[in-house]
Amino acid sequence: MSDNRRKIMLVDDDTACRQQGRAILKDYYEVYPFHSARKLFEVLEEFVPDLILLDIQMPVIDGFEAIKRLKSDERFAQIPVIFLTASNDKDSVIKGSKLGAAGFVTKPFSAPDLCDHIERCLTYAALTVPPVKKEPNDEKPVVLAIDDAPDVLKAVHAMLRDKYKVFTLPKPEKLSEFLKKTTPDLFLLDFQMPGLSGFDLIPIIRELPEHKDTPIIFLTSEGTYDHLTHAVDLGARDFIVKPFDMDVLREKVAHHILHK
Repeated sequence: MSDNRRKIMLVDDDTACRQQGRAILKDYYEVYPFHSARKLFEVLEEFVPDLILLDIQMPVIDGFEAIKRLKSDERFAQIPVIFLTASNDKDSVIKGSKLGAAGFVTKPFSAPDLCDHIERCLTYAALTVPPVKKEPNDEKPVVLAIDDAPDVLKAVHAMLRDKYKVFTLPKPEKLSEFLKKTTPDLFLLDFQMPGLSGFDLIPIIRELPEHKDTPIIFLTSEGTYDHLTHAVDLGARDFIVKPFDMDVLREKVAHHILHK
């Protein structure tokens, strides 16, 4: 264990995939390939990696069951997990994201694509996500949620109002006007809205010097691989699939505000 490089566990029952992944990553990371999730959990008792690459379709314990076990164990819950999947379909992305996946890479993968996803996750996902600590008299961080669905805005406000000053904006065309009066610490953007979409709003936000690094999280029911990749390329930090879980929303908002 003298190697100081970041440790990646690669779990896939396909020998060729394990060999390809190790060949791509071995010059940059300390790579540990495993043929099953059962072996993964055995080794996790010995040491914790910086990131796990996890195949979805495996016998006995598949990727979905494996990530459930990881996220339910406080020792491993904060390890970023990237799913490796040959089925680049919406249902797999939505299910995986709800279970806590940090990203998705479609097989067969290329070296740039795999390395890019790993670096993004290692940049934006910490092994431990400490809570946002505020003194009683400190002003709460400001969260702006933009969505044309009133029920979504009400849910976001109800879930976050105890720790944040939450503003909701049902009309995306009002964003520029709003930003003249208030400076959010984080944006929650709906993916699909009439007039201006979430994709359209990201460049507007990033053009402002005070918001060139402000965290942006997408709220989306269209969680396809291409959409999520495009959002990240434009400057989004993360995504949450609707209908979302309160714990997932609160954890991701706290993480990105803390590391903005």
